[in-house]
Amino acid sequence: MESTLFKFRKYVFTALRVTGFFCGATLCGLPSQAQSRSAPREPLKVAFVYVGPVGDGGWTFAHDSARKAIERKFGNRISTSSVEMVKEGVDSERVMRDLVAQGNKLIFGTTFGYMDSMLRVAADNKGVKFEHATGYKTAENLRAYDARTHESAYMAGIVAGAMTKTNVLGVVGALPIPSVVRAINSIALGAQSVNPKITVRVVWVSDWFNPPKETEAALSLMNAGADVLMQTTDSPAVLQAAERAGKYAFGLESDMTHYGPHAHLGSAVINWEPYYAKSVNDVLEGKWVTGQAWWGVKEGVVDLIGVPDKVPAPVRAQVDAVRRGLKEGTFVIWQGPVVDNAGKTVLAKGQVGDDRFLNTMQFYVKGVEGRVPTAGK
Repeated sequence: MESTLFKFRKYVFTALRVTGFFCGATLCGLPSQAQSRSAPREPLKVAFVYVGPVGDGGWTFAHDSARKAIERKFGNRISTSSVEMVKEGVDSERVMRDLVAQGNKLIFGTTFGYMDSMLRVAADNKGVKFEHATGYKTAENLRAYDARTHESAYMAGIVAGAMTKTNVLGVVGALPIPSVVRAINSIALGAQSVNPKITVRVVWVSDWFNPPKETEAALSLMNAGADVLMQTTDSPAVLQAAERAGKYAFGLESDMTHYGPHAHLGSAVINWEPYYAKSVNDVLEGKWVTGQAWWGVKEGVVDLIGVPDKVPAPVRAQVDAVRRGLKEGTFVIWQGPVVDNAGKTVLAKGQVGDDRFLNTMQFYVKGVEGRVPTAGK
C-alpha cells in the first residue's frame, strides 16, 4: 500500500501541474531540447532530362545509372526524378519549366540540343541551378559539363587498328558537332598509331538514337569495306549489325558486350557518377559555381573496358599504357604534328591542342575520308 507521505507528494505534484506552477518545458509552451534543434532540411530535388529511352545500354542508360548511384550515395538528403524521350527544342523547354514548377533546384539536361532551351529557362529561374551536358554556353546559374570521350575513342582506335584486315574502319556518326568530330578524329589517330595504313569512313544518321538508321549506316559501311565499326550514336544497333555480319565493333557509353559477344572489341564507357556526386554536393554545401567542367580518364569518368583476350596482348598493353599516361598526365593525344585530310597542318610539331582547339573542331584528320557536314549550330 502507498504510504501517507507518498500519497501527499503525489497529490501536491498533480495539483501543481494542473495549476501551472510546475511544468516541464513542453507543457509551459517552451521548446524542448528536441524542438529547439533546427527542423530537418527538405531533400534537394534533382531532375534529369533525357533525349532517349533509358533502356539497358548507351548514353541515356549511363546517365540514369549515375542518377541511381547518387541516390544511394546521398540517401534522404536528395530526391531525384527523370524524364526520358524529351525532344530537343520547345518540348525540352516545356519539360524543364514544369520541373522547376515541381520544386526541383538542380536540373541536368543531357544532350547538346537542349542548350538554348536551358539558357532561356535558367534566365527566368535564378534560384535553380542548371547543368548542361556537352554544351558550351553558360550563365550565372547554368554550368556546362562534358566527358573527354576522345580519350576512350583513341584507345578504341588502337584496338581497331590492330584488328582490322581491310585497313578500313567505319564510324556511324550522330550529329557533326565538335565533340563527335573530335571522337572520330581520335579514333583515326589511335588506329594510325599502330597501323599507318588506316582509313576511316563515316556515315551520318543525323540523330542520336535511331536503331533502323544506325543499322542501315552500319551495313553501308561494311559493304564499303569496313571490317571494324564504331559509333557516336546511342543504341547497340551498330554492334548487333556487326555481330550478324561476322565483323568487329565497339560498344559506347556503357558495357555492350552482351549485344554482340563475338563482335565486341571493347566498350568506350562514361561513368557520370563522380561528376554528378560533386555537383549535388556543391549545391548542398552552397559551393556551386558556374563554368565549364570537362572530365576524363584522370577523374575516373572515361575508360575503355571489356577488351577481349582475342586482342593480342601487346595491343592491350599499349591501351593500358595510354590509359596510365592519360591518368598521370604524361600522355597527350592531340600533339603535333597533326595534318587534316586536305594536307593543312592544324598542329605544328610539338604544339599541343588546348581545350579551345578541341571544342571547336570541324575538320577531319588525315586518313578520314570526306568533309565534315555543317553542324548547323
